Amino acid sequence: MAQYDVIVIGSGPGGYVAAIRCAQLGLKTACVEGRETLGGTCLNVGCIPSKALLHASHQLHEAEHNFAKMGLKGKAPSVDWKQMLAYKDDVIGQNTKGIEFLFKKNKIDWLKGWGSIPAAGKVKVGDEVHEAKNIIVASGSEASSLPGIEIDEKIVVTSTGALELPKIPKKMIVIGAGVIGLELGSVYSRLGTEVHVIEFLDTITPGMDGEVQKTFQKLLQKQGLKFTLGAAVQSVDAGKGKAKVTYKLRKDDSEHDMDADVVLVATGRRPFTDGLGLDALGIEMSQRGQIKTDAHWQTNVKGIYAIGDCIDGPMLAHKAEDEGMACAEVIAGKAGHVNYGVIPGVIYTHPEVANVGQTEEQLKEAGRNYKVGKFSFMGNGRAKANFAADGFVKILADKDTDRILGAHIIGPMAGDLIHEICVAMEFGASAEDLALTCHAHPTYSEAVREAALACGDGAIHM
Repeated sequence: MAQYDVIVIGSGPGGYVAAIRCAQLGLKTACVEGRETLGGTCLNVGCIPSKALLHASHQLHEAEHNFAKMGLKGKAPSVDWKQMLAYKDDVIGQNTKGIEFLFKKNKIDWLKGWGSIPAAGKVKVGDEVHEAKNIIVASGSEASSLPGIEIDEKIVVTSTGALELPKIPKKMIVIGAGVIGLELGSVYSRLGTEVHVIEFLDTITPGMDGEVQKTFQKLLQKQGLKFTLGAAVQSVDAGKGKAKVTYKLRKDDSEHDMDADVVLVATGRRPFTDGLGLDALGIEMSQRGQIKTDAHWQTNVKGIYAIGDCIDGPMLAHKAEDEGMACAEVIAGKAGHVNYGVIPGVIYTHPEVANVGQTEEQLKEAGRNYKVGKFSFMGNGRAKANFAADGFVKILADKDTDRILGAHIIGPMAGDLIHEICVAMEFGASAEDLALTCHAHPTYSEAVREAALACGDGAIHM
């Protein structure tokens, strides 16, 4: 029986970061992982492989639509789907092996197998039981489906199956207009698939800023994606290499059918805690199946902590990472902290979409006096030169104090640009602070400064 200061269950972004930080703080640490490779959903079948395919398909789009405009003449490249999947797998391999290296560097033991917690202070992996003063559950999440829909990962797929289809489908139906559905829908649309998105709500990307939602949908439609909103899927029948989706429009309860080669079910994710033995331990759970924790990520059982997708909050890799570092700090007797008001979200389509803080709708509902500073990428020289002038930067600031309350970007490199605003919000900065900061020219980031200027006397280039 091995003894540890900390055993982390799960090696996704939350788990492996927690393990590394624990080791850095001098704690003897092990990490339990049942997959053949480290990195969890994110590195193996989520964030990383999807970004590889997004990058590859965007390069194809550029070659087909923009190269000739720049004087780059020649036949557009053809798609070798097997090679594209091999490139994706190579990217996965590089990243997962990188985590193995970091574990060895930090002297973290990888306990290979699926873990359970037979009692507080004990973790069972296979037939072996290990002792730990502290246990961090970082078991992540799994794709959720709709009642009555059977996933076979061949015709009716989750994001996992969509990342390894044997061939590019002629037609794909995506159920759910959230981040995963729109990213993977974009990949296949660029590769020539007819993509039709069905969403239960009346808007895409639920919870995002309303102005961004409308602009984003228009741009995706311009790229060829089709949308049916306000539609409740009733059934998905698969057979003979095809699938039929039946749905009802909520506005008039009328029923409709649609056929496709592949149906991607992208209706969100749910916490994955199967087999851990949490019920027997008496660990409190929410109605949504999340592990309940206190302000220091500790469950109601002393010495057992939980972080990431299996607890409350947005299911984002970087949120899990922040919690992993903070939880490690708490266990080591330090003051771990996560600012949940400054956690950015990004959609890696083209253009990218990013947000942080509050939306205009949330501020209105709260009765907050606010002002809006907005700047279109049409006024940004770099964006125009790079055929990337769609979209805008929108900054929301308190009307009285000028403190930044939120920001929403749709445009080139939005996922990188948002972090300037995140840092500003961490420091409690005003829009004027951003406006008075010199930004290099020509860069996309000038659009952020211009939006900040628009919160005051007005933007310069618009």
